[in-house]
Parts: sequence; C-alpha cells; structure tokens
Amino acid sequence: MRYRLFGRTGLRVSELVLGTMVIDDARECRRIIDAYADAGGNVLDTASAYGESESMLGTVVDRRDRFIIGTKYTLSRDAADPNASGNHRKNLVLSLEQSLRRLRTDYVDIYWVHIWDRHTPVEETMRALDDAVRAGKILHIGVSDAPAWVVSRANTLAQWRDWTPFAGLQVPYNLLNRDVERELLPMAEAFGMSVTTWAPLAAGVLSGAVGRRVDPAALTERDRAAAAAVRKVADELGVRPAQVAIAWTRSKSPAVLPIVGASRVAQIVENVGAADLVLPAEAVEELDSAVEFRLGFPGDFIAECETNPFVFGDNATKVDAWPS
Repeated sequence: MRYRLFGRTGLRVSELVLGTMVIDDARECRRIIDAYADAGGNVLDTASAYGESESMLGTVVDRRDRFIIGTKYTLSRDAADPNASGNHRKNLVLSLEQSLRRLRTDYVDIYWVHIWDRHTPVEETMRALDDAVRAGKILHIGVSDAPAWVVSRANTLAQWRDWTPFAGLQVPYNLLNRDVERELLPMAEAFGMSVTTWAPLAAGVLSGAVGRRVDPAALTERDRAAAAAVRKVADELGVRPAQVAIAWTRSKSPAVLPIVGASRVAQIVENVGAADLVLPAEAVEELDSAVEFRLGFPGDFIAECETNPFVFGDNATKVDAWPS
C-alpha cells in the first residue's frame, strides 16, 4: 500500500482507511488491525458515538504511535442534556476528553466534526478546534457530513484568522451514491483536502453480499444494474466485486481515501486488495454508464457553456486547463 499526504499537511496516510464501527469483538479487532497493518495500512477511523469502538481500540492498539487515529464528536453523549451534543465549545471539550480516556492516548491525530450543527456558529467551532490543536490534544482536523458552503466558509475563516483549517472531508461515496461529485468533491480538491469516503460498497450491494447481508427483495432496478456491472468487471479482471467497487471510488479523484470496514479478517484482506487494483479507463466508463447520474445545475450547464463560442468566444475549445 502506498501513502498520501493528508490534505495540505505533512501527515502520511495510507491509501485505504480502516473503519472500525462494525467491529464488536476485541480479539477479532486485534486480528483485523494486524492484517490491515501488515498490508501497510495506518489509519484507524472511529467516533465517540460508535458504541464501544473507541474503548476497544484503546485496549487492542499496542503500537499507538504507528497508527493515525481519527475520531469524531458532535453526536449526543447524553440524550437528556441539550449541551451534550452539537459542535459548540462545551461539547467539543468534554467529548474530546472522553475520547482521549477511551482511546488511552494523549492526543488524537485527526479530530472530525461528525455532522454540521446548524445552531453553532462556525467561528466558535473553528476557534475551539484550533485551541485544542494548540494545546497538543489534536494534531489535525476534518469535517464530516456538511454542505460544501459551510466547509468553504470554515476554511476561509481559518485562513483569514490563522486558525487550523480542515485538512479532511468525510462523505459517503460509491457507484450508487455520487452526490458528492456535484459540489463537495470539487470543493475539497480546490482546498487541497483529503476525502475519506464511507460506504464504498453501498451497504453490501456492490460487494456481492446479496442474500447474506442484503435482502434481494429490497433492491431497486438501479441497485441491480450497478451490482451487475461491478460483477461483470470483476469477472473480466479476475478480482473480487468489492475490490472493483472500492477501486472505482479511487479512480474518480486522487483526493479520495476509501474507508473499508470489516467485521472479520477475511473481509479486510479482500478489501485491502483494492489498493493494488487500477481500473482500465474502459472499465471505469462501463461502471459509470451502468446507472444514471447527472451533475444537474449548475455543473452540467457550466460544462456545456465551456465549449460554447457564444459564451467564451471562438477559442473556447482551445484553452487547456491547468493540470490538477
């Protein structure tokens, strides 16, 4: 497995991130992490709301400094307390201290805002995160499940006020759910952010798990078309469907770092095989065309205008874009 820089930082992170939300057995957790590390993986993703995940990691991770540990806050710690959730300073401070105790560590490599909180000013969140970075309890920060305009505003404020900016964005992304291509992915690329993507297998639909974890009766025609296309490409390349589905997400942008979950060692061994799979261009095109997707307005409209002489003159098609 190769490594990439996390956003515009010097932190080296592996091409695939290990998601720990579904691991519920400490012994199996240790084996999964060992198999992931043996393949070169070094990023562990968890959250304060993932049940016993943080505590389990705190118990089984022996070589703590060899791993990049990311956890999240926002979700409620106490349903009866209105201040036990949200992105405000009080919840951040208390959630972070709780996570540090559970993880048995003095610092978190990446601290993620778990979801946008409409009631907390973004200035308060960014300043509180920066204070925690300056205190040495957090090394880098990221944001999950938020609109592109919120993230853009947050990072612009950070730039203006010399606060720590978001280096990472976490979003769902797979062949069946490409919404992030409209605004979030271009925004992240423009800010130089890494994008850790969850659900690359669409809850098992794209991995061939139908009948085991996915009820066939619940599948739509769109689901079936995507699964069939993934299976066809996998058969042609002699690899597993899960590897094709994960590799597809990586093919769309160098910023993408898929989160691969596993509850058994065999699953993580299969999934990390996607790191060595580079899909041919024709395979990517075949997968793209298997299910309908449109950027919609303004993406499609702008793309049409870029080659229109009425908009950009007679030389509209002679301008080469700056390489990204």
